[in-house]
Amino acid sequence: MNRAARTSLVAALALAAGGAALAAQPLSTRTSFRVGGSGKGTLLCLAQTMATHASLKDMFDRGYEILCRDAAIPIGVVHALRSGGADAPAARLAALRSGKVDCAAPASADLEDIGAVRMVDCKLKDSPAVGYRIYQLERGRTLYSAEGLTGYHSALRIALRSVVADRPASGEVEVALTGASDPAAFARVQAGTLDRSRALAEAYRRNNAGNYAESAEFFAAVTRGELGKSAQTEALVNEALQKSNLGHFAEADDLLERARLLLGNDVLVARQLRNYRAMHLLNQGLAEEALAELAKPLPAAAELPEPAIRRLQIDRSTAARLNADAAAVAQLGGGSGALQIEEKAQILDAQVRLLEGSALRLTGRLDEAQRALAIADRKLQLVRGGRLPSIVWMRAQILSDEGAIAAARGDRAGAERQFRAGLAMLEVEYPGTAVLQSARGRLADFLAASGADDAALALFRAIVRDHVGAANSPPSLARILVPYAELLLKRSDPASAAELFAASQIMLRPGVAQTQAVLARELSGGSDEAARLFRQSVTLTRQIERSRSELARLEAAPQPTAGQALRRQTLAASLDEYQRDQVATQAGLAAFPRFRAVSGDILPLAELQRLLKPGEAYYKLTVVDRLVFGLLVTPGGARAVKLAATANELDDIINRLRRTISTVSAGETVTFPFDVELAAKLYDQLFAPLRADLAAVDHLIFEPDGAMLRISPNLLVRDNGGIAAYASRVGKGADPFDLTGIGWLGRAMDISTSVSAPSFRDVRLAPRAAGQHLYLGLGDNAPATATFAADDCALPAAAWSKPIAAAELNLASRLLGAARPGATSVVTGAAFSDTALRDRRDLADYRIVHFATHGLLTSQRPRCAAQPALMTSFGGEGSDGLLTFREIFDLKLDADLIILSACDTAGAAGAEATQDAGLGGRGELALDGLVRAFVGAGGRLVIASHWPVPDDYDATGRLIGGLFSVPPGVATVSALRRSQLRLMDDPKTSHPYYWAAFAVVGDGRSALLQAEPARVASR
Repeated sequence: MNRAARTSLVAALALAAGGAALAAQPLSTRTSFRVGGSGKGTLLCLAQTMATHASLKDMFDRGYEILCRDAAIPIGVVHALRSGGADAPAARLAALRSGKVDCAAPASADLEDIGAVRMVDCKLKDSPAVGYRIYQLERGRTLYSAEGLTGYHSALRIALRSVVADRPASGEVEVALTGASDPAAFARVQAGTLDRSRALAEAYRRNNAGNYAESAEFFAAVTRGELGKSAQTEALVNEALQKSNLGHFAEADDLLERARLLLGNDVLVARQLRNYRAMHLLNQGLAEEALAELAKPLPAAAELPEPAIRRLQIDRSTAARLNADAAAVAQLGGGSGALQIEEKAQILDAQVRLLEGSALRLTGRLDEAQRALAIADRKLQLVRGGRLPSIVWMRAQILSDEGAIAAARGDRAGAERQFRAGLAMLEVEYPGTAVLQSARGRLADFLAASGADDAALALFRAIVRDHVGAANSPPSLARILVPYAELLLKRSDPASAAELFAASQIMLRPGVAQTQAVLARELSGGSDEAARLFRQSVTLTRQIERSRSELARLEAAPQPTAGQALRRQTLAASLDEYQRDQVATQAGLAAFPRFRAVSGDILPLAELQRLLKPGEAYYKLTVVDRLVFGLLVTPGGARAVKLAATANELDDIINRLRRTISTVSAGETVTFPFDVELAAKLYDQLFAPLRADLAAVDHLIFEPDGAMLRISPNLLVRDNGGIAAYASRVGKGADPFDLTGIGWLGRAMDISTSVSAPSFRDVRLAPRAAGQHLYLGLGDNAPATATFAADDCALPAAAWSKPIAAAELNLASRLLGAARPGATSVVTGAAFSDTALRDRRDLADYRIVHFATHGLLTSQRPRCAAQPALMTSFGGEGSDGLLTFREIFDLKLDADLIILSACDTAGAAGAEATQDAGLGGRGELALDGLVRAFVGAGGRLVIASHWPVPDDYDATGRLIGGLFSVPPGVATVSALRRSQLRLMDDPKTSHPYYWAAFAVVGDGRSALLQAEPARVASR
């Protein structure tokens, strides 16, 4: 064992001893503790110390706010207060709550581990229907008290038992969950309860742990106060790093440039900016550029020559900011007492050598890399023995790089020692974190490459077992699991297929999957009151996020106007009210057991197989870096295959196919002869290994990934015989747009699009719409008459001058109304306005809602934010003639089917549009735009287009009209395919441009029209 490895292992053992002590640390010495649970799995509730509060009078008093997932603000408090004196703690607490609750007479209750306690039930004065509960007991000279919303009584009881015992008490909390909040929402609530110094410490800690989205929330909390230039620059630099770590490189570039322009003479922030720019470049795989960045000199004022470092002089405000709180020494802190400035500079300079070593290793200069890493390790160990949490994180990274160097040299034993030593450090300091998962993945990858498959599989299984939920998984997790998938693909047995299916589900997925899951929970609420509370909580959650987003933008304004200042005041008051209402709603929702837990985000393979009907197959495509694999599941089996295509090849093929289907040239949509040979090649790459398994399939549920999110597989060519006949015809001068006789995949089977396996389960099991009316058609907008402001991001008035005629709406209404007179309605012209739709209260009465209008997706100019929308007529005050992503989400629908007969409605949304709608995630994936908005509004099944729908030959009208010409009981996807077949067989419309645009998102096997019960019985 070399000296570096030996030293690191000794340090790891020392830290392990410290970790055991930490596990037994009394709660009274901690700043937070978990409420309930076994310490693993999803964290539902957390108790976090209150630094200052009117209930706390001296150093012997302790108070904690109780925070629970999906609750916008703390749901209660727990105290341990010193008794004695004139100011009795019970009376103090009673005075603090007297203005907000009305209480009944005290009663007695028994709590596990404690026995009898005093229990008081109250009601909120401003919401009498909402219960508030108090538990209290006295032991010795201490009053223990827990109080909060009655719906969270299980969390109150466990928190009280924990504080009395001064250690975490066992037990499971029962809280209502909607799943509507974004992955970082819980962190945002925690950050909002902390003072600036503690929020800063948490921000750095979560960054080190690999929880980048959560870290960004804590940095955002820090920047909401009044900050000096250095603090503002530090916040920008760190926000940039989080964006880079999440893969949002353009945003990171912008933030780093803003930080550079603000940079003064702060010796630490200057170093952070240099180091983080290099890390940003390494995140993008630009090792040479990172080396060049690290070689750049610091600003003269930030240089610290070794003889002068001890004589460093800083201004008073900088010193106060850096050393105000020993618990908030941030990424550079830990240990006993605040770090000195020179210690922090030493750590940042050591980080330079670490980053240099990583970059040199990536460029193949192994000797230089090892020397740089050794220097970094020596510098880090000079700062308090190298045992600070952030230093442990860096030293673990050094060991990982040294392991990779040893592996590159063929030293398998040495490589494994280094990888395991780094992992041992992180298991102590960062248990259950993303950074620990990454370290496990690096070791497992090395073991797999070395032929130790069983050991590698054990580590990968631990990663999957300990993941914190697909919605909270970092972007790197999918890449970490690539070698795991490759190992399972080699085995090709049923057990490995089931294991691979589970693992593939914790990789990232479109935001529409989360929205679909939320809708399914609402629809299966079990009672009208439960569904009402659920929807109210989801709506309030989105209102809170909207308000926060707008408030953040206003607070960032350098010189706010009087109007902006007033708006800030109004928003802050509204936000406070929304938060109180949302938590009260969540407390009421807890009375319904159905909402106390969410279905797991991993659907077992066997459960999916039970959901599938005879003749159905579920095909899950997964695209991650170098690996592309498909997994085909049927009711009786499953097969996983590694595909020959790479992600880049798939992207190139689909770009080329889409260019032949629909290309905008000089403002006009142009179509070229379709490349059938390329479509056949794509079919072979995706499906050829599974051709025999597909022979008996008549309904394929396709879960796309990567570039395949941008097309439907129905235009792939599975039969080469038709290609030869087509080539022969064209060679003799026939029309190259006549593609009759081609063996399309969509000719052979029905095809639905699924966004995730759990969401497919949810929509398949969801109850059907209960509306009294059958059909609502909307379209044929009136031309614009408004005067437009000079805004080059706005559409010109002429855009409203070419409405889509209402022919297909009238046809659908006539066909459906023949069997159900009075059950259909068509709204066109001036009545079809955005404001009229927003004001309607009967939309939930229609089971089919059909839009035939222009759809907008991309922005008018590069600098303009992308805002998915549907064109409408102009209406009343505040109308812009557009039904936007946010406005669609706000509609109250209860529909079995939404039809979007408009341009490119299956596309993505932008970050600004999703934030404006109060949603988590960034909406950058296809299907995350209008499809997600209509699912969120209440649509179970959405038919959306992948490109502009054609007007020629009445193709779209024939396609949609044929959809409604089927008898009751026919599946929606089957009805659509019948129409598509007629267009395929017509030489004028046989090009995929005319018939392949629409994707059926959801469970396409649900019937468009329900058969009458009596007819079903007689049949």
